[in-house]
Amino acid sequence: MDSINNLSGGVTAASGFQAGVATAGIKNIQKKDIALIYSTVPAVAAGVFTTNTVKAAPLLVTMQRISKGKAQAIVVNSGNANACNGDQGISDAREMTAAAARALGIPEELVLVASTGVIGQKLPMDKVLPGVLEAAGAISPAGGAMAAEAIMTTDTFPKEAVCQIEINGKVVTIGGMAKGAGMMHPNMATMLCFITTDAAIDVADLARALKRAVEQSFNMVTVDHDTSTNDMLVALANGLAGNKKIVGESKAFQLFQDSLTDVCTSLAMDIARDGEGATKLIQVEVRNALSILDARRAARAVAGSNLVKAAVFGRDANWGRIICAAGYSGSNFDPNLVDIFLGDEQVASNGCSLNFSEERALEFLNSDTVRIILDFKMGEAGAVAWGCDLTYDYVRINAEYRS
Repeated sequence: MDSINNLSGGVTAASGFQAGVATAGIKNIQKKDIALIYSTVPAVAAGVFTTNTVKAAPLLVTMQRISKGKAQAIVVNSGNANACNGDQGISDAREMTAAAARALGIPEELVLVASTGVIGQKLPMDKVLPGVLEAAGAISPAGGAMAAEAIMTTDTFPKEAVCQIEINGKVVTIGGMAKGAGMMHPNMATMLCFITTDAAIDVADLARALKRAVEQSFNMVTVDHDTSTNDMLVALANGLAGNKKIVGESKAFQLFQDSLTDVCTSLAMDIARDGEGATKLIQVEVRNALSILDARRAARAVAGSNLVKAAVFGRDANWGRIICAAGYSGSNFDPNLVDIFLGDEQVASNGCSLNFSEERALEFLNSDTVRIILDFKMGEAGAVAWGCDLTYDYVRINAEYRS
C-alpha cells in the first residue's frame, strides 16, 4: 500500500469526507478562517481534549456531544478561541453548530465545534455565521488542503497526513490535519487535530486506538510548557471503506492502530517542527529504560528543557543540560550508566565526559533535525519525544500575539 508520504487530501482523502472554507475576517485580515469538515453519512466519533481546567466553550459543547459516539460534521474557526466568555461563549458555539447543521441539512447534535486564537474575546458572530454558510456552500472532496490552511494561527505551514492500508481485502484510508505552533505541552494540550477515516470500527475500539496513538505522538510533543484552553483531537470513522468491522485486539485492529499512530506521529512532528520561532526540530530518543513511563518522562523533559532548546539554537554541544533534564524528569535511572549521543557522535559515556569531536557534534547541530539519544542501559523500554529550539523570534511572536 502507499506510504504516508505519498498521499494527499488530508481530511478529505477518505471516502465520503468533504471540506469547505471561508474568509470571514475574524481578525480583520484576509485569510481563510472558517473550515467545515463533513461526512456524507453519520460517523462514529471519539475525541481527546485538553487537560487544562479552563476549557473553552467549543470544547464543552463538543465534549458533551461526542459522548454519544456519533458525529457528521465539524465546524472550526481560527482567530478567536471563544474561551472565557461565559454563557455567551456556549451560546455562540452552539449557534455555529446550528448554522452548519441547517446549511448541511443534518441534525445539530451531529455537528461538533472547535475554535483557536485569542482567549477572552467574544466571537464576532456577525462575521462567523456568514462564514459558516460560505464554507458549507464550498463543501468539496477537494477541500482538505484549504481546510488545513483555514485552521492555522501562528503556524507557518499547513499540516496534513494520509495513510492507506488494506483490511480484509478493502482499502482503508486514514487522513488528518492539525494546527499548532505555540501553547504546546504533553498530556493532550498541544493543538487542534482532526482525523477522518472510512474504516468500519466500533466507537469503543476507535476511542482505544486514538488514546494509544495520542500517547505515542501528541503527548510526546512540547514547545513551550503551556497547555491551551482549546486543544482537542477528534476522529470520525464513517465505515464507507466497506471493510469487515474492526473489533477487539485483532490483527485488523493492530494494523489500524499502527496506521493511525503513523498519521498522528507525522502531524505531531510537523507541530514540533513548526514551533513558534523555531529553526530546528529536536528529536529525543531514550533507549533501554526500565519502563515506558521512565523513557517517556526523560524524553519529554529533555525535549522541553529551555536550556537544551537554547543550546540547540546556539549549536552548543552542552550535553550536561541533557543529563540534567533527564535527572529532574522523575524517571528512574542510574546516571552513572547513561551514554549520550548527538546524532551519531557520542558525547558522554557512563554519565561522564568524553573527548568527543566538537566539529562532528556541530555538524549534527547544524541539521534541520537535531537527534539526541540517551541510552540508560537498564532495561528494554524506549520512547521518542519531539520539541524545537528556543529562539529570539519565540518571544517576539508571543509579545505581539494580540496585535
